[in-house]
Amino acid sequence: MLSTSFLLLMALAATFRIFPLVARIVCSVAAGLLILRLFVIYHDQQHHAILRKSRLAEFLMRAFGIYSLSASSIWRSSHNYHHNHNSRLRGSHIGSFPVMTKAQFVELSRGKRFAYLFVRHPLTILFGYVFMFLYGMCLNPFLNNPRKHSDCAVALVTHIAIATSLLYFFGWQTLLLAQTIPHFIGCAIGTYLFYAQHNFPGVSFEEKSGWTYEKAALESSSYMVTGPVMSWFTANIGYHHVHHLNSRIPFYRLPEALRAIPELQRAKTTSLHPRNIFRCLRLKVWDVETQRMISLSEIKQSLAPSIGASNTAANLN
Repeated sequence: MLSTSFLLLMALAATFRIFPLVARIVCSVAAGLLILRLFVIYHDQQHHAILRKSRLAEFLMRAFGIYSLSASSIWRSSHNYHHNHNSRLRGSHIGSFPVMTKAQFVELSRGKRFAYLFVRHPLTILFGYVFMFLYGMCLNPFLNNPRKHSDCAVALVTHIAIATSLLYFFGWQTLLLAQTIPHFIGCAIGTYLFYAQHNFPGVSFEEKSGWTYEKAALESSSYMVTGPVMSWFTANIGYHHVHHLNSRIPFYRLPEALRAIPELQRAKTTSLHPRNIFRCLRLKVWDVETQRMISLSEIKQSLAPSIGASNTAANLN
């Protein structure tokens, strides 16, 4: 935690205008990746997987939660709920992305379909900085429950204050490199990881009667295969099925757990390869009949025969 924090501070310091522009851009991108790594470490600390008895760690991680636009009150409540409702067709949207069945989606009004698809849209995920963090993790929780989520308002005000100070004292270029780009990168990758860890080809969803915690962990949480560099920057969060099986395993021991338990090695996998990213992003609703996630084009194809039959019947009448 301390070493990553130190590297992040050094990268952010190097984005200021005393350094050449190329170096500042490189350090800005590095800062975004380090925010991502520290966020996963924060996530582990909030699970009490690491440093569970350290008051200093609790203080520093709460401060990081404010900085990263994921204050502790909303993160703990929504994320713990997510772990206990992962892959359930009812209620799994809290702390994760909403999932509807094909039948539910077809019955929606046009406005509600738009809202559902907007949340799952690739551009919404890309701009997770705005939609998932500034709004979803700060503004919306505070407006819904100001007393419980006052730290969300603190995170939002702190972020605005930092942005204003950077702009006033150092100019728009430093604001862009020291805050906007790092947060954009960290939030975009983080939001996609949230999505792809539970929305991937082969994922399964269950009604309440068929749901178990262990089955949800092993069949509805992906193993995202990455290279050593991205494994370090993501703090092994790609071993997500292992994490969901036991959230008290520290991030640095997840690979060890995978190697030690043969059953964990048969996980459903994805990766950050563009082909796999596309395959994940195209998935929209759960088809109960085929027991798989399907795309918008597949929804239209499955409805075409019934639409054709309805038209034929209407013509005969």
